[in-house]
Amino acid sequence: MKRFYTSVSVESTEGGWDVRLDGKVIRSPAKAPLVFASRALARGVAAEWEAQGDQVQPNAMPLMQLSSTAVDVVGKQREGIITAVAKYAETDLLCYRAEHPRELIDRQARAWQPLLDWATLRYDAPLHVCTGLMPKPQPADATRALRHAVEALDDWTLSALQSATGACGSLVVALALIEGRIDAAEAFEVSQVDETFQIEQWGEDPEAAKRRAGLREDIVAARRFVDLLRAG
Repeated sequence: MKRFYTSVSVESTEGGWDVRLDGKVIRSPAKAPLVFASRALARGVAAEWEAQGDQVQPNAMPLMQLSSTAVDVVGKQREGIITAVAKYAETDLLCYRAEHPRELIDRQARAWQPLLDWATLRYDAPLHVCTGLMPKPQPADATRALRHAVEALDDWTLSALQSATGACGSLVVALALIEGRIDAAEAFEVSQVDETFQIEQWGEDPEAAKRRAGLREDIVAARRFVDLLRAG
């Protein structure tokens, strides 16, 4: 899409802040008004619009995308999204450990067990660890507690959590990221333990590298989005 505006501004409005292009308020892809409760987030989105060149690249505006998802998707499909995100707890990445080699087993334990221990203390959600890839049932009380944690989030934070959970393949890692227990670099590293180990052994092909870069960007964006949302 060709750039169609010259100026970008952030203005106070009823209920918060909005972003304007040549004085016109931006809307979501579904044409819903975007009112930002946080001025910092509004400025972040405005900076994305300002940074566009002759062609507007939506994929280069992750804060705008997460904001639009909060309004167009999460706000209208909240229960379904909560269910989909909470379901990750049933097969959380951190619970499935390698049977060999020893180096990978130890690396997984060092990276993953502290976060599982954190989830146990933070949410009263002790998840069981197993070896192999076959799904194993998790305690109902634990998965219920993690669902409650997801339900407690507002639509905007849930938008970030949904993106982070998919990028990390783990609800526990995503919650730790959103709550500030770990930063974006740690979340990426923890969620990529297996892949990193394999790359060290066999190398990395261009497609895998591109995919990993995309996941990293999604994780970074989710954390920045929440930081700006909470900055006020």
